[in-house]
Amino acid sequence: MTMETLDMLIIGAGISGIGAAVHYQKHFPEKTYTIVESRQAIGGTWDLFRYPGIRSDSDMFTFGYKFKPWTSRKAISPGEDIRAYLSETAQEFGVDKNIRFGKRLVAANWCSHTQCWQCDIKEVASGEITRMTSRFLFICTGYYNYEQGYTPEFAGRDDFKGPIIHPQHWPEELDYSGKRVIIIGSGATAMTLAPNLVKGGAKVTMLQRSPTYVIGAPEEDALANRLRGKLPEKWTHSIVRWKNILMQMFFYQLSKRRPVVAKRFLLGQLRQKLGAEYDIKKHFTPSYNPWDQRVCLVPNGDLFRSIRDGQVTMVTDHIENFNADGIKLQSGEQLNADIIITATGLRMELLKDVSLALDKQPVNLPDLYNYKGVMLSSMPNFAFSVGYTNASWTLKTDLVDDYVCRLIRYMDKKDFSVVRPEIPAEGITEAIKIDLQSGYVQRAMDSLPKQGNKMPWNLHMNYIRDIWALRYLRLGGLRFDKRVTAADKEAVYPATAE
Repeated sequence: MTMETLDMLIIGAGISGIGAAVHYQKHFPEKTYTIVESRQAIGGTWDLFRYPGIRSDSDMFTFGYKFKPWTSRKAISPGEDIRAYLSETAQEFGVDKNIRFGKRLVAANWCSHTQCWQCDIKEVASGEITRMTSRFLFICTGYYNYEQGYTPEFAGRDDFKGPIIHPQHWPEELDYSGKRVIIIGSGATAMTLAPNLVKGGAKVTMLQRSPTYVIGAPEEDALANRLRGKLPEKWTHSIVRWKNILMQMFFYQLSKRRPVVAKRFLLGQLRQKLGAEYDIKKHFTPSYNPWDQRVCLVPNGDLFRSIRDGQVTMVTDHIENFNADGIKLQSGEQLNADIIITATGLRMELLKDVSLALDKQPVNLPDLYNYKGVMLSSMPNFAFSVGYTNASWTLKTDLVDDYVCRLIRYMDKKDFSVVRPEIPAEGITEAIKIDLQSGYVQRAMDSLPKQGNKMPWNLHMNYIRDIWALRYLRLGGLRFDKRVTAADKEAVYPATAE
């Protein structure tokens, strides 16, 4: 078996993995690292999802990297622009040379003798297993299953005579021009698809079991476009980025502390866009408060125009069953269709199909505690990068990357080789893992690591607090070990059998 030893192994070449590599390379130009990516291209989510209209659901000044200014006029940007931005970033900083495509991590065992992770990497095409050993393991794969989205069981599904499609795997050859299309779902994907299918000539019905809060926003940022050419690009990026960060935080806090006010604002802007006669109470007024689930963004009011023009019809009801011609609702109404799209969500899974072990003893993620949203209790030289659920993903992953680099600099200075979060002697009081009622979160709750009720064992979901916690607070709650001798490093466990 071939063997390769690295200072850092990064899993995933999406927005998190590319960002982690840029940070690591900047801080440690003499250290070795590799990115392992199971797909054949950079981009992760933005390479996987190809449905019509795929776009960011956050502005690109906060969704983009802090070290790479967003220069397009479109603040709410289409997927192809985001893929181009990620590829350009990887090439500009040279991290593309360190990516191994078509390879998947299948097992990782921490060896205390060598103080390294022994990682079994599977060649996706051939199934061949090779071994990489790494002093640090950084998981940047996001938190959902790339192989399969979530689709509920629908009675009579096989009776429908047309295609049934999940947006996660959109067929390139699909012809929907002139077709009747039912989109099942009320989230960001459904609201993105509907107006874009209309542009392609489809007649669309959005079928939702319950409504979602929606907010309209311009596709372009007026302040950014005014400042361009008058200020250096980095200044413009920073000013607009902080303006948007503070606006996001203000509305989230308003939603949590004064939900009636937030609700009044959201429904008021809908009445302006859809008209006083439209049944906003039925189709756009959820039973929960704003930000108990994510608030969906509608750029340039495209969905609202499609509804006003009669090209998109909203239906709020429950499904009785599928049949040959479409869907029968519990109200008795029949919705006929040529194509059904199940925009019913994701499968949230952290490190699915990866066997983790400490000295060959299996590790169960739900038994561990989250540490600052970066590491896990008892896991040595291990970090994971997961973004915010209530703000732009990359705001958090940039902070995680900073923290990991800060931690490694400290270890190098003190000649430490191992770090792990250590549960305090008095134990940890368990708290809610993620304060979000979205279905994809609730379905995965039992598979996620535990959450404590106070720092450093909880997630803030607050950018300002995380800046303080990850950049400036002391490195508390951690255990550090000195380097082992050269003789100790001779012990290497055999490869994990496939």
